[in-house]
Amino acid sequence: MDLMYVRKLVKLLSDSALGELEIEEDGRRIRLSKHSAGAVQVQQVPASASSAATGVPGSAAVLPAALASTPPEDASHYHEVKSPIVGTFYRSPAPDAAPFVQVGSAVSPGTVLCIVEAMKLMNEIESDVSGKIVKVLVENGQPVEYDQTLYLVETA
Repeated sequence: MDLMYVRKLVKLLSDSALGELEIEEDGRRIRLSKHSAGAVQVQQVPASASSAATGVPGSAAVLPAALASTPPEDASHYHEVKSPIVGTFYRSPAPDAAPFVQVGSAVSPGTVLCIVEAMKLMNEIESDVSGKIVKVLVENGQPVEYDQTLYLVETA
């Protein structure tokens, strides 16, 4: 890949709200991802049959920042609250309202955690366990995918 092309991709990623960008072209695959400080990491990976997110060689795939977020390594004992639908994640019922829950909030089954908007419908996502919110893995207003982890809950 051309170095100027890679530099343009880095600038595009730096200037955007995206957290990760992955492109496969001419049998080569490049993955760019932002660290929390905003720095961009470039990683060139050999292309394989399973490497293209779209399954079409030469196509570009853009992954939302939330997909790049991974729970902490010691998160295996936490309960994951996942999105049941594809949509836009909102932490509060209105832009000027307080979030439904924050890190440290106690939750029980039925507690509303967030809203995922899909096709102009606001879907309340409720906790299915009792415990305490230990991590919010998605930023307000970001797109989420089906079965994407939204929250980590330390169960009681």
